[in-house]
Amino acid sequence: MTLDWLGDHESEQVRERRFDLWRHDRRVPGVLWTPSDAAGPRPLVLLGHGASGSKRQDYVLSMARRFVRHHGFAAAAVDGPVHGDRRDPASPAGQRVFLDFAQVWSSDAAMTDAMVADYVSVLDELQGLEDVGAGPVGWWGLSMGTILGLPFVAAEPRVQACVLGLMGMTGPTQERIRSDASAVRCPVLFLVQWDDELFSRETAFELFGALGSADKRLHAVPGSHGAVTEEEWEASEGFLARYLQK
Repeated sequence: MTLDWLGDHESEQVRERRFDLWRHDRRVPGVLWTPSDAAGPRPLVLLGHGASGSKRQDYVLSMARRFVRHHGFAAAAVDGPVHGDRRDPASPAGQRVFLDFAQVWSSDAAMTDAMVADYVSVLDELQGLEDVGAGPVGWWGLSMGTILGLPFVAAEPRVQACVLGLMGMTGPTQERIRSDASAVRCPVLFLVQWDDELFSRETAFELFGALGSADKRLHAVPGSHGAVTEEEWEASEGFLARYLQK
């Protein structure tokens, strides 16, 4: 594997580094955020973005900076399939990205395993850096960040706590999700939007029930799929901070 650094920027005590990880001939575009003036080891939170977003969409940036500024953690995110820098620059953006992901989700049986391998490789490489090190690992990912992140959490014993949600036991990979959910053993915070127009609360409750962790809790609040409240962002931050700082 080869890790290429493509940019390095500091702002308000947060260092942001853009990278491409090459896993064989597969390019994995990502961003790493760390405190600007400290050495590792430290906890690392991997962040999964939603469909039609990217590794630098607003709420991913916000969560990454929370972990760095408030807790001294490192945070990292990579682009999902057909998203961000994995996307042909000539391809349409906006709603088209969501539709393209839906097509890949339905037609590419290898997509989930490929993304799990991407996340494992990124984790391996980042934990080899002096300012990250082999500290505790957390996962945070909602919606598509759960579709792809839950299988990663199930496969990766280094993940000590995770935030999942805005997803239900449905969709073209639901049997894979069901199997992987039963293999999750770390503490889980699962977020549900009561009026979610993409994943009904009934399917979300079914997915929560399938999680194999003995330490899991569910937050359900009114609102549509994209209407996650500031209180829930804060709860996500606090949950991971509590477990990763032990």
